[in-house]
Amino acid sequence: MTTEFVSTTITIDASAAAVFAVLADPRKHASIDGTGRVEEPVDPRPMTAAGQVFAMAMYHPNHPNKNYTTYNQILDFEPGRVISWRTGYLKDDGELGFGGWFWRYDLTPVGPEQTEVTLTYDWSATDADVRERIQFPPFPPEHFVASLEHLAGLI
Repeated sequence: MTTEFVSTTITIDASAAAVFAVLADPRKHASIDGTGRVEEPVDPRPMTAAGQVFAMAMYHPNHPNKNYTTYNQILDFEPGRVISWRTGYLKDDGELGFGGWFWRYDLTPVGPEQTEVTLTYDWSATDADVRERIQFPPFPPEHFVASLEHLAGLI
């Protein structure tokens, strides 16, 4: 693949504020994702600002531990407009490390009760050694459309 991101857009019949509220609630992420990898938040508090870290319990059959935790740092947080985070892990020294990929949702109101939602998964900052271990994107293209459809169904 020559690009370093995947992006897809749908229109959801809900206000940008309603869409954003679901995205900012880590308790909803497993239902949005739909791959079976995202399980539940380690701490269910809502996202509130850029820089905040939220942890998610995860499962992947090819992960060495099967069950693991991601530590996600919010990069952009503009209620009703954009929310993004980069996925990370705890290093042996207790500091956060990041794999070089991020998730981003851009919201554009197209009416009082309609919002265009663009989901972008970007791995452009991923190191070569990580790219050797993980094929990017690690999900089929249909996953991104399905995630947005799941989001719409939660609202």
